[in-house]
Amino acid sequence: MCERGAGGGTLFASDSDQGSRGATGPNNSSRLLQLDISNNTVKPLITGLPTGDHPTEEVIVKDGYLYWSQGSATNSGVTGHDNGAVESGRQHDIACQNITLSGNTWDSGDGHMTSGYSDHGVARPGAQVPAFEGATAPGMCTGAILRARILHKNSDGSVQLGPVQPYSWGYRNPFGLRFAPDKHALAGQLFVTENGEDERGARPTNNSPDRLQVAQINPDGTPDYHGWPDRFGDLASTQSVFNPIGGPADDLCGAPAMPVFDQATCAAVIAAKDVPVRPVLAFPPQPPKSPLSLEPADVADVQPDFAPDSFVHGVVKDGAALVAREGDFGFSPGNGEPEEGHDIRLVNFSRPGDPLQVTLGRFAFNCPVANQAHLPDGSPACKQNPNDLGSADVGGDQAFPTGLRGINRPIAAIFGPDGALYLVDYGAVRDFGRSDPESQFRNPADAPLVQIPHTGVIWRISKA
Repeated sequence: MCERGAGGGTLFASDSDQGSRGATGPNNSSRLLQLDISNNTVKPLITGLPTGDHPTEEVIVKDGYLYWSQGSATNSGVTGHDNGAVESGRQHDIACQNITLSGNTWDSGDGHMTSGYSDHGVARPGAQVPAFEGATAPGMCTGAILRARILHKNSDGSVQLGPVQPYSWGYRNPFGLRFAPDKHALAGQLFVTENGEDERGARPTNNSPDRLQVAQINPDGTPDYHGWPDRFGDLASTQSVFNPIGGPADDLCGAPAMPVFDQATCAAVIAAKDVPVRPVLAFPPQPPKSPLSLEPADVADVQPDFAPDSFVHGVVKDGAALVAREGDFGFSPGNGEPEEGHDIRLVNFSRPGDPLQVTLGRFAFNCPVANQAHLPDGSPACKQNPNDLGSADVGGDQAFPTGLRGINRPIAAIFGPDGALYLVDYGAVRDFGRSDPESQFRNPADAPLVQIPHTGVIWRISKA
């Protein structure tokens, strides 16, 4: 991310030696970097940031601070077999404030019982856990928005940053960040996209929604709190809608507990041991802040951007945000028919000064030409019979399994200096196939969650 967006300036980036879901790199390997393209150099600015399921992700600059999304180290607060190999340490989540653990522990089927915010195999029910336990420096925690002040630039153009500070926390994976424009219903506040929990690991869940959030540091300088890992949106994890149904990515349904996956046996053991989704914390560290809006499960909201005035037309209203939605990875059955995700979400807001309202729509998604239609308000639609708007909705999945030349996994939506929307699509991925059997990897030499080469693309969407 450039310091002034499309206006240029210092170029910042993040990276990690440990990818998500099963990678074996070292813990605390995420970094913030300064890139100098003209001299082909990379300068580490902050090192030792947490890794795990979701490492350091999007970086933005606002009013002299560098902000970044620091994803959770685990799927839902408990370190399991989906968090890397034993030799890598399986990084546990790190709290941004002092917390007290519940009396619950979770069985991964390997003889180990694990508490939340703890190393795999460490059971410490009721323990008081200090903020930043396991971090390489104070201020570093997971499932959070972190920031550091830009102190000054050196004569060679390199930047020096102040200490890390948590700005907001209590997220599962707060991927996308954008501060709202000055003349906006959210003016001065940070718009955050959050990916919800999956059916996998030591504390599997199902049907948990993705969330659109608004972050704002508390007046006393402490981070605000958004409820994770015990609230999924507006509801407690114990609500039956989140009960896992059993799948091959659940710890109790994989090796060593279940060397050969069997759905009926899996469902029975999950119902006995992981239903309901028990709380990780004894009580929240502060009253949780509700999300701005909920999204369907597994759409994977990622990077958003606010539309410039030049892009406003038709269904895109003043102040609208466009959100890339990466789509599901097949851990659970689909989120509806047709599925959502693998597309661009349109988020319209009420006008500044009016009561805050949010209207959600679909902006760009896969649809065969023969099925393309528009609803009376101008919104795009994909209909079985485009001449009959009451007919069934079709389409919407990633392009690869449906044989279309279209969007697969959009991870970033960014408006360029020309006013066009640029969509970074990293390509097709074979997944676990629980939502779409056509997406499942079949060759034993293949692996799930690996990109199919030569399928990535950058799309440009301009105003007609």
